[in-house]
Amino acid sequence: MLDAEEGWDVLIAETLKARYLHEGEKSWEDICERVARAIATTEEEYLEFKDLMVRKIFVPSSPTLMNAGTELGQLAACFVVPVEDSVEEIFDALKTAALIQKTGGGTGFNFSKVRPKGSQAFCVDGVASGPLSFMRLFNEATEVIKQFGRRRGANIGILDVSHDDIIPFIRAKHVEGSFRNFNISVMVPDAFIRLVEAGSTETVWNPRTGATVGDIFSEIVEGIWKNGEPGVLFYDRINRDNFTPKLGDITATNPCGEEPLLPYESCNLGSINLSLFVANGKINWESLRETAGKAVRFLDNEIDINVYPVPEIGEATRKTRKIGLGVMGFHDLLLKLGLPYDSPETIEIAEKLMGQISRAAVRESRKLAAEKEPFPEYESSTWELPMRNAALTAIAPTGTISILAGCSAGIEPVFSWVYRRAHTVGKEFMLVHPLFEAHFKPVLSEPDYGRLLEHVYTHGTLQDIKDPKIVNENEKRLFRSALDINWKNHIDVQATFQRHCHAGISKTINMPADARKEDIEKALIYAWKQGLKGLTIYRTGSRQHVVLNLKKSEN
Repeated sequence: MLDAEEGWDVLIAETLKARYLHEGEKSWEDICERVARAIATTEEEYLEFKDLMVRKIFVPSSPTLMNAGTELGQLAACFVVPVEDSVEEIFDALKTAALIQKTGGGTGFNFSKVRPKGSQAFCVDGVASGPLSFMRLFNEATEVIKQFGRRRGANIGILDVSHDDIIPFIRAKHVEGSFRNFNISVMVPDAFIRLVEAGSTETVWNPRTGATVGDIFSEIVEGIWKNGEPGVLFYDRINRDNFTPKLGDITATNPCGEEPLLPYESCNLGSINLSLFVANGKINWESLRETAGKAVRFLDNEIDINVYPVPEIGEATRKTRKIGLGVMGFHDLLLKLGLPYDSPETIEIAEKLMGQISRAAVRESRKLAAEKEPFPEYESSTWELPMRNAALTAIAPTGTISILAGCSAGIEPVFSWVYRRAHTVGKEFMLVHPLFEAHFKPVLSEPDYGRLLEHVYTHGTLQDIKDPKIVNENEKRLFRSALDINWKNHIDVQATFQRHCHAGISKTINMPADARKEDIEKALIYAWKQGLKGLTIYRTGSRQHVVLNLKKSEN
């Protein structure tokens, strides 16, 4: 097994080289210099932005790191492209998606306007092929267009639960590898979930097809149990937080689900590294609030200097000026505070953290509105006071930028303290979590430390280690990883952050391999009742090809 420090150092260096370094750049500091110069409007902003990034207290999303200060100049990570029901409009959407993806952006589509398979087609005597046939076109186009030569495109395909083709859509990814460039999610209204919760599964939901509530819900559960898809998006919950309802309903999100957006809207993402705000067992709340304010200014600046792929995106984005300020390193912060991820104290910390960040973001947006002007659609929005941005906070998965920052991803619990990371810049890396290593390596003999690493790499947990000389009960309580945490605790943490988040949250609800379909049913209903806007559930071992892996079984 690789030495942990070497593993992380090599991973970071390879990631920088493969994705972010441009000609003449040799280090992370060089990237920060280029990005800060591009985003700042004053020398003071330049110094502040560069300092935040160099110290990895705040890191913008990959498109900004790749493209700021370059001729390409496209800085946004999240886009929603509308898909209508004519061949011309569908292929216009395909072209727009291609232009977005070649610059590093991810695209979301709701295919519900496409008429169902077998209905009358666009031409005389023709028969429609349905939304899945067009999704295949989008999937293949993404395969061909590798984003900026640095990372593959990401999409989400969404279908309303009332669409006639909903069951074939839900089954679309039953075979692993199908639609490999798409996440898929079902858009579900409150009325549907209320019927599920009430046990009214025999109610006919779609009179045209005869599909009952139970038919559709059982298909959703089966798909999740099989391989983690589809995700579920809660339509009414999303639109209760639509700050500009007069511009229309929100029916789609970005590929990871954290940014519900109107047609052609884009959003700039950036994340605060929470793990760096703990010193001597205490959180520096003043520094956190100050950082949130500076990050809002950074992301707002991006909207004005961004080079948009098509004019419609620039126009829609400037109308509402949405930004997505999020967090990463949450589990690391908890470890530094000595708190297990699934403790009651963790919920209290999560509530205060996101509340402080959200309020600081709103204050800064109001200051910007006074300095410059409110977002153009402010007068018709639900905000009571002038705001520069219609929405400010969203929690992204931070897959790559959390690697660069050397912290845990988003608000996720650590997957495993020892694991193999595959499909990353075309290579595999053996990794040991830095805080795990810092805790155990100094106090264990070399053979015992080696046995600990091997056990965790094989089983994904240290909870079943019986030797108290290697792991004591307090350490077992603190070092609980994703699979040691009950699905309800996963949802409770997400729901707590969601209460203070304008947009949504990308989070995986992990379940063990022996999870039952009944567990998935309960989790979906519980998530809806807790106020989530959407969720993804993954049952361990239900996919063969995943990014984070444990030791390969002999069998």
